[in-house]
Amino acid sequence: MRTTSTRLVAIGAVAGLLALSACGDDANDEADAPATTEASEAAEAGTIVEVAVAAGSFSTLVAAVEAAGLAETLSSEGPFTVFAPTDEAFAALPDGVLDALLLPENQETLTSILTYHVVSGEVLSTGLSAGDVETVEGQSVTIGLEGGVTVNDANVVTADVQASNGVIHVIDSVLLPPDVDPAALLESGAGEDEAATGDEAADETAEGNTIVDVAVEAGSFETLVAAVDAAGLVETLSGEGPFTVFAPTDEAFAALPEGLVDALLLPENQETLAAILTYHVVPGTVLSTDLAEGEVETVEGQTVAVSLDDGVFVNDAEVVTADVEASNGVIHVIDSVLLPPDVDPAALLG
Repeated sequence: MRTTSTRLVAIGAVAGLLALSACGDDANDEADAPATTEASEAAEAGTIVEVAVAAGSFSTLVAAVEAAGLAETLSSEGPFTVFAPTDEAFAALPDGVLDALLLPENQETLTSILTYHVVSGEVLSTGLSAGDVETVEGQSVTIGLEGGVTVNDANVVTADVQASNGVIHVIDSVLLPPDVDPAALLESGAGEDEAATGDEAADETAEGNTIVDVAVEAGSFETLVAAVDAAGLVETLSGEGPFTVFAPTDEAFAALPEGLVDALLLPENQETLAAILTYHVVPGTVLSTDLAEGEVETVEGQTVAVSLDDGVFVNDAEVVTADVEASNGVIHVIDSVLLPPDVDPAALLG
């Protein structure tokens, strides 16, 4: 079985910081170059968080910043210098480390890692000098200027992306404080699940675990994870329930109009995000064998239409994996995001 789930636990608003890597020149070649016109225009939008979200990419860092509760901090007066890893940088971490960091019990460690990427004050590339620089986390990073700009072992790939409360330098790997041990984080992860595949893995993770636990241990569906946390629904979906969750894949979220996910993760759109997510939840445990054609009321209050012709469909979304069980309900994985009739994507993007 495609181990699928809602990895319903953690995420939100600043990882877009990196998004601007597409806008600048390679900092290893042009560390002293001014920020590009595109970056300058983006900076006019506001704070580091607003610039990041407006960029429309780098969802991993966005999710991590929100999960750590740092979105408000990085929206404050500052100024800050942020060394922002790309999605590819996060993907290069050992398997399972990112999922472990997004667990609520590891929030303190996640916060340490993220603040290890932040320096007080606005330090442009022209102001960098070789040597150790103290981070907001308290420990120091080492700046190198030979053959390009480096931070510890990370290369600065885009420099001087400016915002109203600081500057962003995009880097190609994640900085880990010396006292963070990835292996220790993985000890609490799904070691047994890694040895299993298909339905066996889903069954093992389901035993004794809530929807949130099962989702996190599955190790995928990062966008849904981020959204659930940003909407403040983690505690609800960890409650007694039971619930039936129609869980969109990352590919389903990626198919939404460009910029819509980033807009939904903004604090001012939390109510709309919560409405969309609860439109994917039905009270009670409804297995695929119990589904019947017709309208089904969601927790959001409006109904979805279930169809059983040539497969199982919810509105226009197809159920691609059914009956992923948890202690407080069941997950059915779907291939597109369900939008309540009264949610207008164009209005969110306007």
